[in-house]
Amino acid sequence: MNIKLLLDNLTNPALLFFLLGIIATRLKSDLEIPTNTSKFISLYLLFSIGFKGGQELAHSQFTIDILWSVLFGVSIAIMIPLYCFFILKRKFSVENAGAIAAAYGSVSAVTFVTAITFLEIQKYAFSGHMVAVMALMEAPAIVVGVILMRMYRKDNTAATRLSAVVKHSLTNGSVLLILGSLLIGFLASDQQAMGIKPFTTDIFKGFLAIFLLDMGLVSGKKLNDFFKSGWFAATFALFIPLFNGIVVAYTSQIVTHDIGNRFIFAVLAASASYIAVPAAMKIVAPKANPGLFLPMALAVTFPFNITLGFPIYLVVILL
Repeated sequence: MNIKLLLDNLTNPALLFFLLGIIATRLKSDLEIPTNTSKFISLYLLFSIGFKGGQELAHSQFTIDILWSVLFGVSIAIMIPLYCFFILKRKFSVENAGAIAAAYGSVSAVTFVTAITFLEIQKYAFSGHMVAVMALMEAPAIVVGVILMRMYRKDNTAATRLSAVVKHSLTNGSVLLILGSLLIGFLASDQQAMGIKPFTTDIFKGFLAIFLLDMGLVSGKKLNDFFKSGWFAATFALFIPLFNGIVVAYTSQIVTHDIGNRFIFAVLAASASYIAVPAAMKIVAPKANPGLFLPMALAVTFPFNITLGFPIYLVVILL
């Protein structure tokens, strides 16, 4: 691996604020980010990413490559939960296996946002349509997870709730906001977009740093729950994202040769949802243990991706 690339990532201020959050929690500090503030910042990040993606999309010509990118992304979101479920079912209940599989097949918007900052540091650009790809990848994995639970659980309670969870996934706040912002950014003229540029661009990295500090605080609190889950959960939470990221980093050349786009694909495949999926599982799988899949995604996979995963995926692409 390129050591300089790894060191550059490990000294990224946003990442260091994340680590500060974990340290503060382990030291039992009273440092905290108010819930309403954290929610506002997460909404801001999604709005900013969506709007800037729409602007990029407005300046790019629609091509067959964009369609292939969308199909490739959705295919990833469908395939990953399929094989993850059968691996997980060996050790966990059907409900827990389905919930974890859905989490690892879906995507993390926060990981996506952090990946964009990493690309900027490495001076690589990505296409605006990748924002739409990310948003479209969130729901399919949840639906696949629900179908697998319905097929393998002893009762059929999930069958009557499938339509509800599909609707919930498609109208999830993060999906709706980023797709809506994408559309607004696409429709806005350059002059109109310039008027809010100080808000959408100039303060973005500062808000990201504060948000990752909050994520660090949350992750630190989830670590104890995760340690109780045993070695299998830890191995899965580290190996599967690495496997998914490397495989997609290599195979993404089928649909695009753009380094930035390929990196985004790899990151999306390697990420795990800890916002949309837990919300959906409350509806369809109340027996699934959030103390298991939340720490796996948030306290292990997320830190791994933003520290070691990003440089690894980029090196695979550059080989």
